[in-house]
Order: sequence, then C-alpha cells, then structure tokens
Amino acid sequence: MTDTASRPTSDVAPTLLTSHPLPPCSVEDLLAEARRGQRRLPPHLAALAVAAGGLLVDIRPESQRHSEGEAVGAVVIERNVLEWRLDPRSPARLPFVTDHERVIVVMCSEGYASGFAAASLRQLGHRFATDMVGGFKAWQAAGLPSTRPV
Repeated sequence: MTDTASRPTSDVAPTLLTSHPLPPCSVEDLLAEARRGQRRLPPHLAALAVAAGGLLVDIRPESQRHSEGEAVGAVVIERNVLEWRLDPRSPARLPFVTDHERVIVVMCSEGYASGFAAASLRQLGHRFATDMVGGFKAWQAAGLPSTRPV
C-alpha cells in the first residue's frame, strides 16, 4: 500500500478526484448561475412578503449578527445547517417547516451568500425561495425594524 500522506498534494489529488473536472469559473459566474430565474427582493418587498406570511431567514454567523444587529422577525438559521432545517423531509427540520409552499427570503450581510443559499433551497423544492438584494445592510438602511449591534 502506498503512503499518500507523504506524497505532495499535486501527486495525490488526481488519484482521489474525478478524472472529469469541471472547467474553472469565477465566483461571479457561480453566483449568476445561482440567481438565474430568481426574482430577488429589495428590502421593502421582503418585508411585505414576511408580513404576508413569508419567512425571513438570516443566515449570517453569530459574530456578524452581534456586530451588525438583527432584523426583527427574522428566523436565524446559520448557513451551515440551512438545508437540514428547511427540508420538510429532514429529521432535523424546524417544526413549522411542513411543505415547500412558503415564501422564503434568505438574508445575509450584503446579499451575496444568500444567493447561493436560496438556490440550494430551490433545489430542495422550495420554489418560492429567494434572497434579499443588499442583505441586512440594505434592510437596516431602508429603516426596517432591526436591533442595534451589541
């Protein structure tokens, strides 16, 4: 048996990974693809969607919420567990997640990571999942209800 731990990464990687790699692209290309077909909501429309029964999901980590503040009424689900908490078939889902029919507006700090998160939720079957343009910073700038940073 060959000891791969002592071999340089460039020698080991080809034996561990697929022989058909995807061509490289930029993060901007990935984000554009994630947002394809999605109607992103500006903060005031996100607030209206929530008032009509939609779910505003804040995916920012605790440190960002602590330093920036929080949107009043948002459900905090950090990005690393988002799919498990919002998949109606998951044993780790939140109790109120019972189907795929609710509007879900994902919010991050500036509106970038939320695009990837919303795309992932749409892949799970949440056809009304989207994200908020400008993220929490735009929500706050629009004067929508939020807490002050601690």
